[in-house]
Amino acid sequence: MQLVELFLLAVGLSMDAFAVSVCKGLAMPRAYRKAAVVTGLWFGGFQALMPLLGYLAGSSFMHLIRQVDHWIAFGLLAGIGINMLREAMCAKEETELQNADISFFTMLLLAVATSIDALAAGVSFAALQIHIVMAVCMIGCTTFVISAAGVVIGHLYGNRFRKSAEVLGGIILILIGVKILLEHLLGI
Repeated sequence: MQLVELFLLAVGLSMDAFAVSVCKGLAMPRAYRKAAVVTGLWFGGFQALMPLLGYLAGSSFMHLIRQVDHWIAFGLLAGIGINMLREAMCAKEETELQNADISFFTMLLLAVATSIDALAAGVSFAALQIHIVMAVCMIGCTTFVISAAGVVIGHLYGNRFRKSAEVLGGIILILIGVKILLEHLLGI
């Protein structure tokens, strides 16, 4: 796999993380720069970790993950999206701050949900004998930059249209989960 192809793969794998990062940025009333770095580190770290785990596990483990990866991603993203919609409907300031949550548990769930596809990519890296260190570094760094930029972009637009943006963000998360589910169930 050429460097350009690897970069394009890294960008493709980071698109779910970008969408979730934009949604996180929408809810940031302040301190969005810290949140951008934290979000980038979580998503970039997991996008790097999952292909490495997939690579190490190899194709013998893939049949177990392939059967449920879409359900896991769908469940996590849809649950988070529904929660965002519910909280956006409440006019309380405190619920806006909860959407801006970058706590360990929240970020762990989001990072896992957006990086499950990278696990499958790692298994394919093992089959294709890709240089895993270069692949992991490329994917992690690319996702870090794209995710951090997503938080900033979301924050800039969220200040103007906070409630409608949070509703849109929740819908986007649900749709990403549905897209992942449909891709696997229908073979799209």
